[in-house]
Amino acid sequence: MIDFYFDCSSPWSYLAFRNIQPLARELDVAITWKPVLVGGIFNTVNQGIYAARESWDTPKMRYARKDVHDCAQEAGLSIHFPPSVFPVNSVKAMRGCLWLAQDAATQPQFLAFAEATFKAYFQDDRDISQDAVLADLCQQLGIDAEAFAQGIAQADIKDQLKHNTSEAIQRGAFGVPTVFVGDDMYFGNDRLHLVRSAVLRARTS
Repeated sequence: MIDFYFDCSSPWSYLAFRNIQPLARELDVAITWKPVLVGGIFNTVNQGIYAARESWDTPKMRYARKDVHDCAQEAGLSIHFPPSVFPVNSVKAMRGCLWLAQDAATQPQFLAFAEATFKAYFQDDRDISQDAVLADLCQQLGIDAEAFAQGIAQADIKDQLKHNTSEAIQRGAFGVPTVFVGDDMYFGNDRLHLVRSAVLRARTS
């Protein structure tokens, strides 16, 4: 019932990834995880985001940083934002999420890998575009790093990431996290209370 489009390079995705899981458990509803490339979304439908990021020393951007930290504290997280490398090329990390999420047997590894990737980037300030960083995360989680590297190079995984990104755009997404309950779209970590209401309404319709 819940489609969750996300990118591990987004702090708001990190917050929503954390917060939507207990919500789904409370409502006993499944989440369909949809890794995407947020840069592909921005390049297609939201290019203005790049101009907004040209200076971090504006009232809006200063507040955005404060807002991330406030929401992180509320979620029990520590987020360093922006990281030293920002934006970061997350394509390999997101392919990794897809590769792990494609099989029910590796679903727990997917959740652990996504969490570890978010943490590496936003808490430990590690460059998640680097093969060595991803291999180290795999090793920590008991994931075969060589199989991981081969998996994310598969054409079907590359194509699925492109498809998810295009699908998100076609459904109206302009950033991440974007959540759908049926055809109803909700954007941002701060809209999860509306996601909850939408799930409850869908059950009674």
